[in-house]
Amino acid sequence: MKIYPTFNLQHGHVVPAGQSEPCAVSPLDLVAWVLDQGATRFALVDVDAAQGSGNNRELIARLLQYARSQGPKICIQVAGGVRSSDQAQFFIDQGATWLVVGTLLHKSSLVVEQLVARFQPYLTAAVDARGGQVHRSGWADATCMSATGLAARAKAYGFRRLLFVDIPEEPEADPDFATARALAQASGLPLIMGGSISALEHVEQLQTHAGVKGALMDALQFQRDPRLLAYLAAACA
Repeated sequence: MKIYPTFNLQHGHVVPAGQSEPCAVSPLDLVAWVLDQGATRFALVDVDAAQGSGNNRELIARLLQYARSQGPKICIQVAGGVRSSDQAQFFIDQGATWLVVGTLLHKSSLVVEQLVARFQPYLTAAVDARGGQVHRSGWADATCMSATGLAARAKAYGFRRLLFVDIPEEPEADPDFATARALAQASGLPLIMGGSISALEHVEQLQTHAGVKGALMDALQFQRDPRLLAYLAAACA
């Protein structure tokens, strides 16, 4: 099971998952700490870009450059606002390993086709869903599409990797492992799960579900629970 410490970036700061108050530690210092703990992968989420309220593009570029300076075998996923070939190329040039495409899957088949044609090995399709129903635009907009329906669309486009972002009904709700399992089985694609994975027991439960290859977890959680650090050293892939 590959765990990705995840940095939610808003207004130039790291923001704890589900909160709006920024973390006191700088994004660069927190990335450096995670790498010092042996991490071989992590994820960056531009919350502002996902919500259409600005972006953290230059900050992400600095974090990518710093990580690359620490070692070539660090895999980094970038999500939030990847909506054009120019944006995709920018992040790849800075050192991103994977780029997450979400809202575009609903809004522009032409741009999605262009991205897949140019950047297929780098792309991950995001399925953001609550109770099996897809949401988009930074979770602000519910749709009538099922999670499995969107996964099928992503596979038809040519995506080779899925990210299931489970939007909890309430902060302490149990992760929706049933939808994760259904997505993995229906698509046949490697699946990473995030959104509701917030504790060691969630990671342990996730390992029992075939097809689920990894999980995103708030990077700050690794400071709160050192037991999670054991999951950081698996080879980047």
